[in-house]
Amino acid sequence: MKIIIPMAGMGKRMRPHTLSIPKPLIPIAGKSIVQRLVEEITGVTKEKIEEIAYVIGDFGNDVEQNLLAIANSAGASGKIYYQHEPLGTAHAILCAGESLDGKVIIAYADTLFKADFALDTSKDGIIWVHKVNNPSAFGVVNLDKNNFISGFYEKPEKFVSDLAIIGIYYFRDGEYLKRELQYLIDQDVKTGGEYGITDALQNMKKNGVKFSVNAVEEWLDCGNKEATVLANQRILELNDGEKLVADSVRMKNTSIIEPCYIGANANIINSIIGPYVSVGKDTVIKNSIISNSIIQTNSRIIHQNLENSMIGNHVELIGNPAEVSLGDYSVYEL
Repeated sequence: MKIIIPMAGMGKRMRPHTLSIPKPLIPIAGKSIVQRLVEEITGVTKEKIEEIAYVIGDFGNDVEQNLLAIANSAGASGKIYYQHEPLGTAHAILCAGESLDGKVIIAYADTLFKADFALDTSKDGIIWVHKVNNPSAFGVVNLDKNNFISGFYEKPEKFVSDLAIIGIYYFRDGEYLKRELQYLIDQDVKTGGEYGITDALQNMKKNGVKFSVNAVEEWLDCGNKEATVLANQRILELNDGEKLVADSVRMKNTSIIEPCYIGANANIINSIIGPYVSVGKDTVIKNSIISNSIIQTNSRIIHQNLENSMIGNHVELIGNPAEVSLGDYSVYEL
């Protein structure tokens, strides 16, 4: 079994946090989005994950080594591919064409999920879905009487289904998928000016591939700052035994309102932290009240009253704003 993770996008909706690192490496409760995604996928498949391939932009050696380490931690080999032009989802997957053989899971790296199913790898293909209240904002599928997918619909104006595609797909025959994706490129089949995976899925279904669905219990989008802060909250709420407060954390005259994640060597003085706060390693917080926020590593937060905020790495924040979004190496003094 292989996992292919397209993540070459620039993450414009997450700026300034994606000016120095790609969006999937932003931490959620102490682990990057992409690491949590890999862990959840490996948790629902009984088969060994042999390879995890990432399709990235020019993110630099440090990012690539981080991604390879995530693959290694899952017991898999890691592989890096590049997408140099934003030509769509089908094109991104095809950039990892050498890894498209045998059983493969495609997973876009800006989404997290919780699920309790076991992936049935004997099926032709499985689309992972979640019931939503506003299906017109998503790609959705409907099912026939045998619970196979009968149609794919992109942001339908009229109601056809509330089963939204969350961006994770299983294919029993990766080489067949590769041929279908290549057909789109060769024939210049585009939707909205891009080569989309949905067009390949439609053609595969027309040619007899039977797609099933697996419904996830919870779907957490990490597409923008507000959604990422909410995802951090839910991951902390749903914590299933991960150690959340490092032994090396130093606290003085401080209250922690659980659940919170506090990384190694954080130093917190005269503060109230929580609920739903993640604090990265080596960060210093003094004389502050912080709730429902993500603060990354090596930052200094002094005299703050923060909620619903995201703070990057190596940030100095001194003053009294109520809600902020600061990228890496920022300095803010009020």
